[in-house]
Amino acid sequence: MAAAGGGDRLTDLPEEILLHILSMLPNSKQVVRTSALSSQWRFLWKSVPASLYFNSEDDLNSDEEENIIGYAASVNRELHYWRSCEKIKSFRVFPHSYEFIEHDIDLWVHFAVNIGKVEEFTLKFYFFESVDFAYQFPEFAYTNTVLRNLVLGCCRLRPSGNVKWSNLVSLSIGDAGMTQGVMEKILSGCPNLECLELDKVIGIHRLDISSVKLRKLIVTIYDRECGVDHQDYCLEIHAPHIRHLELRGLCCDEIHFQLRDVASLITAVLSLNVHFVDLEENLEKECRYLQELLHHVANVKNLELGPWCIECLSILEFKGWPVPLSSWRFLKLNSALEPYDYPGICSFLSSSSGLETLVIDWRHPKPRKLLSKYTNEDERRRRFETHSFNCSLPHLKTFKFINFYGKPSENKCVHPLIKCLCKNATALKKFGIACEFRGRDVFWNYVVRRS
Repeated sequence: MAAAGGGDRLTDLPEEILLHILSMLPNSKQVVRTSALSSQWRFLWKSVPASLYFNSEDDLNSDEEENIIGYAASVNRELHYWRSCEKIKSFRVFPHSYEFIEHDIDLWVHFAVNIGKVEEFTLKFYFFESVDFAYQFPEFAYTNTVLRNLVLGCCRLRPSGNVKWSNLVSLSIGDAGMTQGVMEKILSGCPNLECLELDKVIGIHRLDISSVKLRKLIVTIYDRECGVDHQDYCLEIHAPHIRHLELRGLCCDEIHFQLRDVASLITAVLSLNVHFVDLEENLEKECRYLQELLHHVANVKNLELGPWCIECLSILEFKGWPVPLSSWRFLKLNSALEPYDYPGICSFLSSSSGLETLVIDWRHPKPRKLLSKYTNEDERRRRFETHSFNCSLPHLKTFKFINFYGKPSENKCVHPLIKCLCKNATALKKFGIACEFRGRDVFWNYVVRRS
């Protein structure tokens, strides 16, 4: 280009290349600033897909009326300039609350679904009193053929007619109250939905997912969330085509999951903390609840367990529960293990002859001391010291500790577990330990060589 006559080599590039370069800038404001470079670049920014982000938490004391109104005014000014942009890829807005600015929020939703025709829209509020006083998602927004990803937090969803989100592939709803009929409307109005996330959504007692395209489901429930008192809240999940399922949150006597049909599952994440009011009388019930969940995920290829599940495994081992055979190839245990977890984990692994990868994430602390409620210290020590690992893991090739805190040599559970795995995993090739030590990440990677 220089040999052909010099000039502005960058401006002489084809427009599609210039647009690609501009699209790689960190934020949309920087893209707009390029209009000052030359007259040829003056309107180039309008053809670059923009990503708009407005976060009220960036302002101190954002809960005061003056700041809430000021935040809304700043968003309105920005959107006025972006009206002429040809393509807005994503629009994310996080108001503190909708008090004083409900009309402004209606305008933002209108901009997203009608003017900007965005593909990714996020509207999440930082504060709300209860689901009855949450922002009501406007009726006009239930019909849209452009949206692909929608995230709503602290919004009331009450469509009077049908929902028509024909191109939506990902939907996340959080901190909301919803009737069974509304959930059915939403699912029927999203024929191309692939991922559904329900985070502390109350009012639904049965979740029927018949779509063959919806493959990922994430559900989080908590006790006494959203400003209401749940009584006998059980969520039945019927999802025969789901491939990836995550169950998270806090369950108690009246609040829990029931899996009815998840025959196509490949990946399951059980990150629950089950808390019954009277632990002494209901510990057996807690363990049975875990047994039921594990029964439904016995045929998955990838399994991830949270601290409560791991804690209950030792109680089940102590009770002599025969672990059913499983099909998982990948197993992740999220817990800072203690020595008395060792028998339960070993018993659990005894049913995992097809396991190929084992990961233990040390970042997650245990919520309670369930085993100490079930037996005494002397009995736990005896079972730990005399436990034998009498099974083989012929397919296990990789074993990793991640987010380990401190020195592995100082933990009583690490060495026995590594020793057992090296002895019984005949195909083990390597294991690694990633440690957090004095603010730094230190990695130990070992390769197991056999003669």
